[in-house]
Amino acid sequence: MIEGISHLTFIVKDLGKAAVFWQSIFAAKEIYSSGDRTFSHTREKFFLVAGQWIAVMEGDSLPTRTYNHIAFKIREEDFEIYEARVRGLGVDFEPPRSRVEGEGRSLYFYDFDNHLFELHTGTLAERLARYG
Repeated sequence: MIEGISHLTFIVKDLGKAAVFWQSIFAAKEIYSSGDRTFSHTREKFFLVAGQWIAVMEGDSLPTRTYNHIAFKIREEDFEIYEARVRGLGVDFEPPRSRVEGEGRSLYFYDFDNHLFELHTGTLAERLARYG
């Protein structure tokens, strides 16, 4: 039986740059760094973001950008705080898709390796009620 998501893994060109990205935007806590050792495929770091295990491993960046993304839930009142954090890193933003009222707001942005992230203020229940 599936109990939930164990972890998410992102392949990154530069572990140090990725650590700054995760810690600056998501207030990620680094809980492990392999250093020069490799127990998995390559050197890696583990982080916790709101209790979720995030793994970053060295490798080639994604060759292209797509709409495949991971969305993190944030509070509406924190939207501008997160927007400032993202803008402070100088990463590329994706224009938000058009929304209907009641869906919440979103910030879409890429990391340094072409992974797309979303910070979203809405919930599934709110979206389903709005679409209903």
